[in-house]
Amino acid sequence: MTCREAIGHINTVVRREMHRMVSTPLYFFCILVAPLISMTFFLSLMREGLPKDLPIAVVDLDNTETSRNLVRQLDAFEQTSVYIRTGSFSEAREAMQRGEVYGIFYIPEDFTVEATSGKQPKLSYYTNSTYLIAASLLFRDMKTISVLANASVGLQTGTAKGLTNDQIMGQLQPIVIDTHVIGNPWLNYSVYLNNTLLPGILQLLIFSVTVFSIGTEIKQGTSREWIQKGGNSLTVGLIGKLLPYTLLFTLVAWTLMATLYGYNAFPLNSGWGPMLAASFLLVIASQATGVFMIGVLPTLRLGLSFACLFGMIAFSIVGFSFPVLAMDPTLQALSTLFPLRHYFLIYVDQALNGRDLIYSWGEYIWLLGFLFLPFLIGRQLKKALLYFKYIP
Repeated sequence: MTCREAIGHINTVVRREMHRMVSTPLYFFCILVAPLISMTFFLSLMREGLPKDLPIAVVDLDNTETSRNLVRQLDAFEQTSVYIRTGSFSEAREAMQRGEVYGIFYIPEDFTVEATSGKQPKLSYYTNSTYLIAASLLFRDMKTISVLANASVGLQTGTAKGLTNDQIMGQLQPIVIDTHVIGNPWLNYSVYLNNTLLPGILQLLIFSVTVFSIGTEIKQGTSREWIQKGGNSLTVGLIGKLLPYTLLFTLVAWTLMATLYGYNAFPLNSGWGPMLAASFLLVIASQATGVFMIGVLPTLRLGLSFACLFGMIAFSIVGFSFPVLAMDPTLQALSTLFPLRHYFLIYVDQALNGRDLIYSWGEYIWLLGFLFLPFLIGRQLKKALLYFKYIP
């Protein structure tokens, strides 16, 4: 087959696939509606970056000006809101059990007197770690206010002894910690999650659409017609079938990039080029993986099951929720089989850290390597397309 003939067959298959696409509303939903809903939902859900005004209960048995000032300072924290003030720990515990508060801050009786007399009273705080993020944020705030309370008492005691501020601070904080948070200094959960969660959803949709578009040909008995219009070449037929989806999903992926890095102004330290290239490679790598899935299991039902299972596992194994290096070595090796893993590494190096492109070239090669997957099952897939009879 000459190059001109191949292009002609590809055009024929593209027109045929576009007709099939517009006649099936499911394609419209998976390619345009579902990504748009996902972007709107998750970006709106985490638009504040961090949860704010998380409710806690304060048990103040001291009830002095010092303890009340401590509670006001705690309530002033952005993530913390004092929902209940009570002198009964049982009441606060019951509120936590009912889910009304996520933490309890306990100030013991005679706290001020003991603190100023050097008897080392104990401030206690409890968090409900069933709600991991809320508990972690409240634990941080209550620990911070406890440290500030200790410093305040130390400052008052030192002043009473006639010490200067420099002498007091040298005792209270002999070592000064200088903290630098890189990549996401705002600790913004939207930056942390959406840059991988939304491409992961897109990968899952590409898997499903690719498997569905080929699986329905087998189910409906139209696969022979498809291959014939492709000049009896599986490669030409696949290019013609997948090309419209490639263009549409790339447009969706780049719209996602514009939303994340343009509208939401998320960190993009390396510029647009590396991430636009990575998102395009994610699209075609996911399509190639989808072809491999339907080639291994050439029935619509099993192919879609494979695609959904593989796509859902990606959220857990690519490293953005649990570090890959902390996984079992077998799982570390398996993580490389997911296109999203390599996209995630490119995102960390290029968008967050702004490293030179040479440090990420291996991940781009990995994404290109997924394009060889259809060749591994080409003979099996073509045989299924030509001879397989679907049994409901």
